[in-house]
Amino acid sequence: MTGRPNVLLITLDQFRADAMSCAGHPLVLTPNLDRLAASGVRFARHYAQAAPCSPGRASLYTGMYQMNHRVVANGTPLDARFDNVALMARRAGYAPALFGYTDQGADPRTIDDPLDPRLSTYEGVLPGFDVETLLVSDHGPWIEWLSSLGYHVTDAFHALRTEHERPVEHSLSSFTTDRLLAWLGGRGKSDSAAPWFAHVSYLRPHPPFSAAGHFASKYDPDHCGDALPIPPDPHPLHSVVLADRRASAPADRRALGKLRAQYFGMISEVDAQLGRVWDHLEASGEWGNTVVVVTADHAEQLGDQGLLGKLGFFESSYHILGIVRDPRRPQAHGTTVNHFTENVDVLPTLCELLGQPIPAQVDGCSLVPFLSGEAPGAWRRAATYEFDWRDVLIQLDPERWPWDARLAECNLAVRRSADRAYVQFGDGSWRCFDLAKDPTWCTEETDPHMVLAEAQDMLVWRSRHLDRTLTGMLLESGGIGRRPV
Repeated sequence: MTGRPNVLLITLDQFRADAMSCAGHPLVLTPNLDRLAASGVRFARHYAQAAPCSPGRASLYTGMYQMNHRVVANGTPLDARFDNVALMARRAGYAPALFGYTDQGADPRTIDDPLDPRLSTYEGVLPGFDVETLLVSDHGPWIEWLSSLGYHVTDAFHALRTEHERPVEHSLSSFTTDRLLAWLGGRGKSDSAAPWFAHVSYLRPHPPFSAAGHFASKYDPDHCGDALPIPPDPHPLHSVVLADRRASAPADRRALGKLRAQYFGMISEVDAQLGRVWDHLEASGEWGNTVVVVTADHAEQLGDQGLLGKLGFFESSYHILGIVRDPRRPQAHGTTVNHFTENVDVLPTLCELLGQPIPAQVDGCSLVPFLSGEAPGAWRRAATYEFDWRDVLIQLDPERWPWDARLAECNLAVRRSADRAYVQFGDGSWRCFDLAKDPTWCTEETDPHMVLAEAQDMLVWRSRHLDRTLTGMLLESGGIGRRPV
């Protein structure tokens, strides 16, 4: 392969790291993710940095921790001064194309018209992308296509909830793949020499839990495994969420098994769609010239700790899949990395692969050494993620907003190391779990010296990731004086 590569960045919404056969799952079949991992590198301890969608994607796209980009909810604007993966791709000479969504709210300071529709949605497009197919919550293009086929679908939620009633070829994931393949095919006819950059955001395996076509019956609800238990002494935040029917999992084992069976079915279905993409790239001769990154914006509780969705501090909401394939670095193909890696590492990785400087704002580190079969001399010893729950407080008592100062305390950060998980809450409370003794997050660390060490490590993490946008510059010699950032 010579010259610039093609780049395919794929996100799968709410995809747990353990829901892959190549991750050792005894049940779920993901032959095409396995196929990618065999010709790339799988990162077994890969973590999202925040939840829900907008905060998690803000970290992925900017390479920044939530404490720096400050997107704390679906609808929090993304500061326009931040660099991102699409803008970087443009500087590298690409015209980055979007299929799906990015869920990034526009910075209102850049909008003059008070009636601009971007001021009323969290589903904005990340600056820098050319929209080829936009699939936000109403899924308009897909719904229109289903209607043209004779289906009566009242709205997007109804269409998703009834995916099991239609053949796989008519699923949202299939529609998204069709649009991508049509675009790739058109490029092949018009300008086969120009490298491309495409970002594809698949909604699935996001709720509602309804797998398409025959995938809805692929897994037996009675054999879909057990969820992790609820800790004996839940934190108050956990207790509040457990009482919310929207976030609590079914107590009945059979009902939870049905839900898990649909989730696994959605995973196998979107895996089948990825297989179509791999086949197309191979048939077109582009497989050997395409960098592929597959990850997720966050994960899914799936009944663990009595919860559904993505929230709180348990790693079931943040431990996600991560696979990177660079055809130019075959020496590491088929390997699994067990170091802690994070979604903030994706942007610096793509920067290095495309020969672009890594923006000063970036908190992550390039994964290229791992792709080259090398172990970096120094690497993080833990993964860190954050969650802001001020929306929960606002929903409990809307009159508190924006006057209640406690909103500033409604946040947490988790440091997940090999043996422990330390959780620091904004109100000063904390929890520390002994995962070496009990990986279910039900046993707390009782040694005060170990807890202190974990808290100190988190404090060091925060101190090392303060904003560095201008800290590397000195105003001397015309503003080009430099020192290590």
